[in-house]
Amino acid sequence: MVVNAAVTIRYYNKDSKTHKFEVKIAGSSKTVEFGSSRTSTVTIQGGDDEAQIKTDCGWVTVKDDAHITIKDGCIEID
Repeated sequence: MVVNAAVTIRYYNKDSKTHKFEVKIAGSSKTVEFGSSRTSTVTIQGGDDEAQIKTDCGWVTVKDDAHITIKDGCIEID
């Protein structure tokens, strides 16, 4: 059984705007903010090791310890 699991994502946001994306993890919906023009890390708390993120280009599934790039409101998994 997984207790207090979370998904940690290392991201590079190439866009000059901050993105706030809807995220679904372990049946719960949250909003996660990715700061503009930066490399950083976000942690999404939940009871699972993967999360679904709704971007301008559709839903993307990311696993814990993922590295992603955000460009034009879309996510690419590196």
